[in-house]
Amino acid sequence: MSLFERFNSLIQAHKAVSACGTDPFAVQLERVVSPTRAIVDGRPVILAGTNNYLGLTFHPDCIEAAVEAARSEGTGTTGSRIANGSYALHKKLETKLAEFFGRRHAMVFSTGYQANLGIISTLAGPDDYLIIDSDSHASIYDAIRLSSATVIRFKHNDAADLDKRLRRLTDQPGNKIIIVEGIYSMLGDQAPLKEIAKVKREHGAYLLVDEAHSMGVVGDHGRGLAEQDGVEGDVDLVVGTFSKSLGAVGGFCVSDLDDFNVLRVASRPYMFTASLPPSVMASVIAALDVMQKEPGLRTRLWENVDTLYDGLCLNGFTIGEQRGPVVAVHVPDQDSAVRTWYELLQAGVYVNLALPPATPNGTPLLRCSVCAAHSREELEMIVDTLADIGQRNGLIEVPAQAARA
Repeated sequence: MSLFERFNSLIQAHKAVSACGTDPFAVQLERVVSPTRAIVDGRPVILAGTNNYLGLTFHPDCIEAAVEAARSEGTGTTGSRIANGSYALHKKLETKLAEFFGRRHAMVFSTGYQANLGIISTLAGPDDYLIIDSDSHASIYDAIRLSSATVIRFKHNDAADLDKRLRRLTDQPGNKIIIVEGIYSMLGDQAPLKEIAKVKREHGAYLLVDEAHSMGVVGDHGRGLAEQDGVEGDVDLVVGTFSKSLGAVGGFCVSDLDDFNVLRVASRPYMFTASLPPSVMASVIAALDVMQKEPGLRTRLWENVDTLYDGLCLNGFTIGEQRGPVVAVHVPDQDSAVRTWYELLQAGVYVNLALPPATPNGTPLLRCSVCAAHSREELEMIVDTLADIGQRNGLIEVPAQAARA
């Protein structure tokens, strides 16, 4: 038996998807020109699939901070903080995150994926329960596989179903930890966090919220959905990433729980992974400053969300019910999704192709992410291009009649 024989079905599926002429999961950005522009196959494209919500990847303050840190402290730490020690920048970043979220503790990881993996897999023991939203991110599912706790899924964004499942555990010993996301990455819908927090209080459970796609996007100060919904006091742990609104890479967890720092010597994904390099930490610190000093970035982001969301709606596309920086176009079948994605790329628009089983309800998606740095002209070009191609491929029934305010 071949070592990879068990992947034959996946190999064949990948070949079928790539038959369009380009592998959708290996697009090479030959040169990134700005937060919204790149060169692909020698042609300029508009980037509409990067999660660069505030456009900070090219902010001069972030770039300068990264360059200066690399010059003064080198390119990497070459090991974990447990073995090689913590740089002053590690501590500065954690202090800044804790202050930003108004929490006592903060812990930084090398990726957002690793933050979920390290926190969730460590929190719950064999006598505890992890109660997770069924549409949770892959990093959450991978984390629960590493945990020794009992795992229970509840219906997506259904606080009543969460309540029902917790009631069944009323007489069971052990901690109950609810895990949800602020904004879900595929469809861009928001958790009903007020209702979930109410259920959490009634059952004496703990609540962890992954604010990866909501930090910097919602809330008066950009702290995420818990801030927007006024339930920060009910959230015991906030997990997030630096790779979305903050324009870098890395992850974190903040909390007010006593003895939180024991996780530094209990979480294997934290203990045995090389820590973030100085340049990344410096750019994230600068990005946090920019995000707080320039609230207009969020205003522009939401203006751009309205332009894209309304434009696609007016053209007859099926998209998510909740507007937000993730705008997902629903496509009836995989072949249409792949063909439309490829034709969009050839026409100069890069979006994400999301296919089952990674998508909710087995629906193929053309997933767009909006950036504060997008110009109105760029967003209108995305709408017009998608409308033209969507009409040819039968995704919309009538000729494009995009209305512009």
